[in-house]
Amino acid sequence: MPALVLGGLAVVILLGLITVTIIGGLIGMINSGGFNNPILCEDSQGCSVLHPILYSAIFTFIVVTGFAYTTLLERKFIAWFQQRSGPNRVGPWGLLQPAADGLKLIFKEDIMPADAYRTVYLISPMLKTVPALIVMAVIPLGPPITIPWFDGNWYRVPMGIADPGVGVLWLLAITSVGTYGIALAGWASNNKYAMLGGLRASAQMISYELSLGLAMIVPVMIAASMSVRDIIDAQSGLFLNWFVFQNPLAAGILIIALIAETNRAPFDLPEAEQELTAGFMTEYSGMKFAMFMMAEYLGMIAVSMIAAAMFFGGYGTGFGLENGAPIVGPLVTIGKVVLFLIGLVWIRATLPRLRYDRLMSFGWKVLLPLSLLAVCWTAVAVVIADAFGPTAYMIISGIAFAVVVFGGLAFLSRPNPATVEEEPDVESDPMITGERVGLGYMVLQAVGGLLAVPFVLFSGTINLLERLGQLAGDEPEASDNKPVAAEDRSPADPSGKIAQ
Repeated sequence: MPALVLGGLAVVILLGLITVTIIGGLIGMINSGGFNNPILCEDSQGCSVLHPILYSAIFTFIVVTGFAYTTLLERKFIAWFQQRSGPNRVGPWGLLQPAADGLKLIFKEDIMPADAYRTVYLISPMLKTVPALIVMAVIPLGPPITIPWFDGNWYRVPMGIADPGVGVLWLLAITSVGTYGIALAGWASNNKYAMLGGLRASAQMISYELSLGLAMIVPVMIAASMSVRDIIDAQSGLFLNWFVFQNPLAAGILIIALIAETNRAPFDLPEAEQELTAGFMTEYSGMKFAMFMMAEYLGMIAVSMIAAAMFFGGYGTGFGLENGAPIVGPLVTIGKVVLFLIGLVWIRATLPRLRYDRLMSFGWKVLLPLSLLAVCWTAVAVVIADAFGPTAYMIISGIAFAVVVFGGLAFLSRPNPATVEEEPDVESDPMITGERVGLGYMVLQAVGGLLAVPFVLFSGTINLLERLGQLAGDEPEASDNKPVAAEDRSPADPSGKIAQ
């Protein structure tokens, strides 16, 4: 016991010395003036090489850890919604439950179907997981920050791996690649349930990618750029500048399409356990199954970051605080992502799974027309703003919002002919009143007369045959009643009936 105490004290003292040394070095570097004149990372060859590597490693560690605790977040919140305790046995407050789940999956038996297409079967989980990670490469976590390095200089580094001018196209392309992992997993498993799950995922992706792409056009038109950082910067300042307030219809469509992209409830038809056992991953077990689950939760984090960047200000606080303190940006991004994750969990705990035909109808007949309307809304507003200024832009946006809201209310409140039961008009119903008037009565009489012809002919034929039968039966009866001769009569039968 004393050895443990002395060891703990030694570790605390060592950490304290390291902290004091680092803080002293930073203070010295700030006083040297390098902090006010940082070197841009893109102007330094070493920084240009090291920054993507180090940032990717740190970002991957944060996201993978976030994936593990997203599973715990979901289980905790669903338990809270259902008035249960949730995981609370492994570690304090159940915080080590993700580690226990991962350890269990590592030692699970890995089974492969005998007739599976081995290469595709093994690659499919990676095709689903890797796109969920690399799609976040173009989304900045915050504004550029100034950090010191070991060479004694300060560098201004971006809080993102890359910032291509076509970042929105990158998001659309990579989110589509993940569907190949599902489709190929279903095909390679050589299982009918898995194949149906893969086909469902492909059809669902085609249906909702169209609405997703059209919804992403809206922030591109408003910001006049396809760079994700430019779109976020266009929403800086007050939170009223967020694009969700300029076109809420497009924001809602984007969120719905992104949920469908992750195959989460109520759009989890590719893995509907009541119908397809486990859908496309029926034949997967062990760590390959864990990779599919990892891809699902990484996809939740990715779509949360995309929604936050496109319509909810990205790393912006809504009050401009990130401009004076750039370190606030990543914290704001993490907070928005957590809120979106809670919303996804809430949706799963609330809404039932859609029927497949209704899922397709909703995508093609509802979301696609509304996304076209959202694009037209923003296009007209942007053109008018260029001609008459921002005031006209706000007026047009308000009018379009009112039209969409009241049009939607009118559409949803209309009576459904399939469910409305009309009371019969007894007073004017001729079937009840017996009134012999109207064209319907005349047509009914004519049809009845035509239908009665064969019955009349049949009845007349039967009567005629009966009369002929009676006539044919009367002739032999008359011949049998001929008189008996007198000589044939006996004294015992004077009338001759016995002789007959």
